[in-house]
Amino acid sequence: MKKNRPKIFIIDVDGVMTDGKFYYSEKGKVLKCFGPDDNDALKLLNSHIAIQFVTGDKKGFKITKKRITDMKFKVKLVSTIKRLEWIKENFNLSEVIYMGDGIFDHYTIKEVGYSISPANADDNCKKYANFITKRNGGERAVSEACLHILKKFFKPYSPNKNIPTNIKFSGGWDS
Repeated sequence: MKKNRPKIFIIDVDGVMTDGKFYYSEKGKVLKCFGPDDNDALKLLNSHIAIQFVTGDKKGFKITKKRITDMKFKVKLVSTIKRLEWIKENFNLSEVIYMGDGIFDHYTIKEVGYSISPANADDNCKKYANFITKRNGGERAVSEACLHILKKFFKPYSPNKNIPTNIKFSGGWDS
């Protein structure tokens, strides 16, 4: 980002937080596969920048909402073809980091202040993204993106230091 420090990290859920596959039974959509470590990396980043999740998946929204609210974040149902319009209405584009993977996400990726795509994103996303993770969506891509954002815009995470005690991570249980 050239002018403004980023203020919000907007993450497309399906194909970024998940492997992008939808699991169906005769009753409809029943599962989504979310990757490991992303929640903890988001917690490291959350003290520096707001985090907002978006999905265009109406039929799987209950599944998505359950996972995202379990992580203590918010998710909005926003059409993939109206996502850029929604972001423009609610945020300063130059202060947005957007992470997307889908066939229409490149429209948003081209316009925001900074953009990230997972390794298995649509080719147009990767063509215009500022950073492409080495990992695929649902396989720690968000974790990798969070560590990249910390290093590029804030303060790098140091694995040589103790785990921060002021953050509730997924592996720490309340007694």
